[in-house]
Amino acid sequence: MRLSRLLYTALLVLLSTTGRPTSPALEARLEDIRTHLAAEEAFWGVYVADAASGQVLVAQHADRGLLPASTHKLLTTATALDLLGPDYRYRTVLYFNGRIEGTTLRGDLILRGSGDPTFGSPSWPGPDPLKHWAQELARMGIRRIEGRLIGDDNRFDDRPYADGWDIDYVTSQINLGLGFAVSGLSYHNNIVRLRMEATRPGTPITVTQEPFAYLTLENRAYTAARRYGEAIQLERTFASEHLRLTGSLPANYRGTIEIPVAHPTRYTLEAFRHYLEQTGITVAAELFDVDDLPRPPRYDQRHALLVHFSPPLAEIVRIINHQSHNFYAEQVFRTLSPDGSAEGAARRIRAFLHRQGIETRGLTIRDGSGLSRKNLVPPAVLGQLLVAMQHHPAHLAFKASLPRGGAYGSTLADRLQDIPVRAKTGSLLHVRTLSGYLTTREGRMLAFALMANNYTIPTSRVVNALDQMVRALYMTP
Repeated sequence: MRLSRLLYTALLVLLSTTGRPTSPALEARLEDIRTHLAAEEAFWGVYVADAASGQVLVAQHADRGLLPASTHKLLTTATALDLLGPDYRYRTVLYFNGRIEGTTLRGDLILRGSGDPTFGSPSWPGPDPLKHWAQELARMGIRRIEGRLIGDDNRFDDRPYADGWDIDYVTSQINLGLGFAVSGLSYHNNIVRLRMEATRPGTPITVTQEPFAYLTLENRAYTAARRYGEAIQLERTFASEHLRLTGSLPANYRGTIEIPVAHPTRYTLEAFRHYLEQTGITVAAELFDVDDLPRPPRYDQRHALLVHFSPPLAEIVRIINHQSHNFYAEQVFRTLSPDGSAEGAARRIRAFLHRQGIETRGLTIRDGSGLSRKNLVPPAVLGQLLVAMQHHPAHLAFKASLPRGGAYGSTLADRLQDIPVRAKTGSLLHVRTLSGYLTTREGRMLAFALMANNYTIPTSRVVNALDQMVRALYMTP
């Protein structure tokens, strides 16, 4: 098996460095689609190859570093499956150091995270682990906790935001899945949901926080007397958990917005205290980030009281690529690094690509989701990655993570329903991309990377061009 992998890598290097595009007719067809549907108001990069052999069919601006948007997640998820394996599970542990006196627990309770993106996540079904832990302590007969609640987030470094993210992502974005802080100890996707409901005209709206009241809210929003209200405005200082709501809602409004928290470790600890108190346990304990302690805990001297395991990485990767889940992608990205840094994760991705024989000139990696506008990925890198993963031991998990055309609940839900394609979409302002696998009408599997940057025409025209290019690939003999 190892020898065959080495031979395959050598072949891929040969094809990617010396092979030239071999289908001028297909190249002309793709160029014709772009000319008629997207004109010249976009910069295009295209790479198409035979997924089995790596033979390059089309390569246009394929070595130019372009903004990948969410197709960047292919780099993150492929490297994670290679480095960690499809069966990898995150482990979050509740440690106890102290003594139990009757029904009172005295000492330190330490929540030690491993970067699990699914811990208490609303994107993952199942019981809430913090609520479950609180219930387990209550079943043990605990009625009071005295000491310290400590959150250990040191699996990642203390830089929660990636280089190149828009400040709006972490202060005021609503319902776009953009705003979040990355942390080694995270809970509920590091967001608070605000449920807002209109009341009587002229009176303040009703605002409820989920899963519990964490943010400090200053509610100045009211119910409008007219049919249409003014837009709700959010005012928030960077890294603050204080939020001011202004504006108005129409009289029949009821809806939800999502707000990122600025301090995930504190949020997790507050949630745990909330659930403990819900079960009837009195919490007379101070909350500490591990960095606030004079020295980090020594876990060889701690007792693991309760343990929570994540679902397998293969299932996490499927959520990342199927839903284009930015938070999950960033957590997995940081997991790749021994020190939990973005720089360390980027080095791991580059090392993985080099092992596959993929040239990384023109590649810049700043995050794991593709939100950063400082990411640059040549189409050839994405295309060759897809070819490499076709021969990788984790190819089934990787391919299954990509949505099929028309797949319900995916980013391809309304696109390419009649085409045998599995692909990852990407979208940022002035950027649309699509990369994946396609089986032609004659049964040949192709790997493709289609990237449009810097366009000024309506996005619908660019998306239509991408889809028509995929349809042209389907007709390839």
